Amino acid sequence: MSAPTGPSTGPDLPRMPVPSAATARALVTELVAAGVRDVVLAPGSRSAPLAYALQTCERAGWLRLHVRIDERSAAFVALGIARVRPAAVVTTSGTAVANLHPAVLEAAHSGAPLVVLTADRPHELRGVGANQTTDQVGIFGSAVRWSGELPADDAVPTRGVRSAVVRAVAAARGLRSGHPGPVHLNVAFRDPLAPADGWVPGAAPAAHTDVGPAVAPAVPVVLDRGPRTVIVAGDGAGAPAVRLAAASGWPVLAEPGSGARHAPGAVTAYRTLLSEPELGPRIERVVQFGRPTLSRPVSALLARTDAQVFVVGPGPDWVDVAGTAAGVFGAVEVAGEITVDERAWAGRWAVASTAAERALAGDELGGPGVARAVLAAGGTVVLGSSMSIRDADLAGPVAQHEPAARVFANRGLAGIDGTISTATGLALATGGPVRALIGDLTFQHDVGGLARGRLEAEVDLQVIVLNDDGGSIFATLEHGAPAHSRDFDRLFATPQGLDVAALAAGFGARHLLVATAAELGTALAEPGPGRSVVEVRLDGATARARSLALTERIRDAVAEALADVDG
Repeated sequence: MSAPTGPSTGPDLPRMPVPSAATARALVTELVAAGVRDVVLAPGSRSAPLAYALQTCERAGWLRLHVRIDERSAAFVALGIARVRPAAVVTTSGTAVANLHPAVLEAAHSGAPLVVLTADRPHELRGVGANQTTDQVGIFGSAVRWSGELPADDAVPTRGVRSAVVRAVAAARGLRSGHPGPVHLNVAFRDPLAPADGWVPGAAPAAHTDVGPAVAPAVPVVLDRGPRTVIVAGDGAGAPAVRLAAASGWPVLAEPGSGARHAPGAVTAYRTLLSEPELGPRIERVVQFGRPTLSRPVSALLARTDAQVFVVGPGPDWVDVAGTAAGVFGAVEVAGEITVDERAWAGRWAVASTAAERALAGDELGGPGVARAVLAAGGTVVLGSSMSIRDADLAGPVAQHEPAARVFANRGLAGIDGTISTATGLALATGGPVRALIGDLTFQHDVGGLARGRLEAEVDLQVIVLNDDGGSIFATLEHGAPAHSRDFDRLFATPQGLDVAALAAGFGARHLLVATAAELGTALAEPGPGRSVVEVRLDGATARARSLALTERIRDAVAEALADVDG
């Protein structure tokens, strides 16, 4: 005699799914209807009802399921997918939930539509010392755009699911607020956690249409011609910055993750050029897009009170760190044609930019040279948030005849955690090859992101590691000054002596050590399938001296070029 398969209303009636399974199935169905097609699962027991439902729906073709054993890595994989389209991450209860926090914070500050689904104990097991039970409700605080809870419900297990999911996904996408970001839905499940019946999902559910009114587009503010103006394009600036650059003819100071490096007037080594007397100090107006967080010279420019700073930021997510903005607009346009004075102004920046590019030549296997080669190779590129993105920033926009790279970076909070996992998520989302340029400490911080379960899809991911055995970014700051040399290595550089090849091999990735620019070029041109690690070794002890020498070389070249123009 077979064991009962679940609750029923009578001996002759069909068996019904257990409440936990019914809730999970309803939840996954509503997620798909709301437009979520990728879910990353970190396995656990309390989240088992969701795991079973997700697996069944993947087999039915409703969604793609990605499994990662480490919750922090799983969250950053989901974040990488969310940089392309909405994605969800699912975990069990307890510390698993806390491990999502770094990715949630990054999603909050970068505006990525990340749906966090956490399984929980039912209410009767909270606050009584039950295993793996803590207060998960509101655990992410103000970092999420919306949070809610579905209690364990034996009577009507699907009650409230549709409403909660519609609200969560709409908030994640910023459909009503213009402020996309992470959301958190905590779901309580009561035993039993395994399904007792079969489920055949059938056709995918129809898309939701009741998500509420969308945010109306902003009415552009028209900017006058005249003042010596530059466009600052921070991370995520995107198409609006490019459009204004094309219409205005103004110089563009664009970060690698701005999406505006290909804009007309994009300037190489702009952070160094800002100190040139004929350029930076003469700026009278700044139009800022995105989140500029990369360099102190740009921060100083945005803090100036002798220049107008206009911030362009749709929705509430705009940046005015110094509090000096003269205006915050949802959109801007420029009036009329470029004037003679503006053309001369832009021409000086162009001359300086060309001179800076010449000065950077010959540094082929230094940080900026490697970054330039990676960007020139095109495709999708993820930059580590420490020295790698600054090297790419200095290297300047790639010449227009080169393939354009689509650049991503976790610049919301600019942490180095989860970078390899984020790149993995982007590879899963795009279905194409991805390169990640990172330092050795960033590599160590997320080396587990290279892990791939034997049953999981392979990704084409090439990780280029600039290995200078420590945190060279600190050498370029005040901490690297000779006065602090006695304490620098232990407190800041933190050399680890990593065996990058052994770590790569341990996670099933190929390893290649390159020693010349030609070898690097071959590696970038022929990355091969699957996961690989390309190691470029640099001398950390000379990082500060190399940085200072390169800066001086750029300044000298720019000063000479501008003197020729004036002469």
